[in-house]
Parts: sequence; structure tokens; C-alpha cells
Amino acid sequence: MHYVKSKGILSSKNGMNLYRGCSHGCIYCDSRSKCYHMEHDFEDIEIKENAIQLLENALKRKRSKCMLSTGSMTDPYIPLEAQIGSVRKALSLADQYGFGFTLITKSSRVLRDLDLLKKINEKTKCVVQMTLTTYDENLCRQIEPNVSTTKERFQALKQLHKANIPTVVWLCPILPFLNDTEENIKGILSYCIEAKVYGIICFGMGLTLREGSREYFYQQLDRLFPGLKEQYIQSYGSQYELNSPNGDALMQLFHQTCEENHIVHSNQKIFEYLSAFEEKEQFKQLSLFDSFL
Repeated sequence: MHYVKSKGILSSKNGMNLYRGCSHGCIYCDSRSKCYHMEHDFEDIEIKENAIQLLENALKRKRSKCMLSTGSMTDPYIPLEAQIGSVRKALSLADQYGFGFTLITKSSRVLRDLDLLKKINEKTKCVVQMTLTTYDENLCRQIEPNVSTTKERFQALKQLHKANIPTVVWLCPILPFLNDTEENIKGILSYCIEAKVYGIICFGMGLTLREGSREYFYQQLDRLFPGLKEQYIQSYGSQYELNSPNGDALMQLFHQTCEENHIVHSNQKIFEYLSAFEEKEQFKQLSLFDSFL
């Protein structure tokens, strides 16, 4: 790990990356792509040492409350978070200043912060987004080696629902010739149904590869699944989008199952939900009262 000082922390859409780089080892990770200009080894985690002060300053200046987010580039619950605590500190600030929060993770470590998630959700909205790719636990350990297994994430989703924290699942990526099967999709959807998730985001059955992520992905295929890299190259060449040959049938299964079980499956509707700030009625009344003091 190494430390840097950052000039800012919140993006124009109120997202933040408290860390850069990751140690989870997912073989398909897009964040390894060269277009993100990461000037250090991916596993050498960059820690923004002034991130929390920058965040507090930004929240103090905001004219209106909004949803804050993290996890789009680096999983917020990498093992290093237990030592550094930047995510927990960010959640504490959101709670202190009355902002909503949403995060994306593949780790059951999110349950460590269940107390803060509940406090935020009592005032406004706190949504945990969890990525699920692979129902098969053995395959999960191969392609996502240093992260909570799918079953562990499923158990976390159930605990979050029990605590009244809304959840959203990212069903991606689906790797051609590996987990693009009806059995896999049905298994993941059964977890989502049992965990009573609000919605499932799915952009299609496949994955994307760019310069940087493609090379790493193919190295891992050679190591884990000898001969599969050649099948990928023959099928897709250097395409950015690698769509599963089973994609149409699997997408039909996905939409039909979500519809039957009242799970939101419109990406647009879910993103609108995630970005919409809501203030619970009792706290709205308190805010109005405070404004007259």
C-alpha cells in the first residue's frame, strides 16, 4: 500500500474512490484497464490520506442533500479497510450530515458497518449493491479468489434485508463458456428471490475486455482453464464486448424470473432509485423545525 494526497474526493455525480487498486483478484476486473491510468501495481493499494477531511469539507458546502456512492472502481471492503477504516469514516460523515449512501461490494465485510447503514437508512436511504456472478462455489473461488464466496454474499444480503437495508444485485459479468449456463443464472436468481432484493442490474450475458484487463484475463485463463483462451480468441478476436452465445435465452430467463417474483429489472429504473435522495418523514419534520430555530 502507499499514501497520496488528493485534490478532491467527490465526482460530479457524488461518487468517491477512497482507494485505488484492489487485492480481491477477480480475473475479469475492468479496473485493471489502461484507460484508467493507474500508475502503480494494481495490488499496491493507493490510499487517499486526506479523503475524509476532503469529504467533510465537501458535505459542509453542499446546498442540498444527495446520495453519496462508492465502489465503482475499487471494492470498498478490501481487507485493508479493516486497518484504515476510510469507508466507515465516510459512512459516519454521511450519517452526521444527513446524506444518503450507496455502495457496491463483493464482500460480506459490509456487515461490519451494519450499525451505520441502519442509522443512515433510518433518516434517508442506504442501499447496498452486491455483485453476484457465479452460483458454483468452486468456480467462484477460482475466478474471484480473495473475496467472499457467492454463498457468503447471499447470507449477507439476507442479513441486510432483515435489517431493512434495501439491496440491489449486479448480475455481471457472465463469462462465455464458463458461467453462461441456465443452471448458473437460475441459481443466482434463486438467491436474489430468497434474499428479497429490490432489483437486479444486468447489461447482458457476457463481459467486456479492454487493453490491460484483457491481458490479465487471458493469463488467468491459461493458468486456470488451459485451452480456453484460444477459444475466446477464435470466437471474439480483440472485441470489446464478448457476448455469450447463450445470451438471448439467458436474458429471457432473467427478465421472466424477475417479473414473476416482483424484482425490478429495468437498469434505468434501478439507477434512478439509487440516485434519488429521500428523507424519512419524521426527520423531514425535524429539519423543518430546526430551520425555524
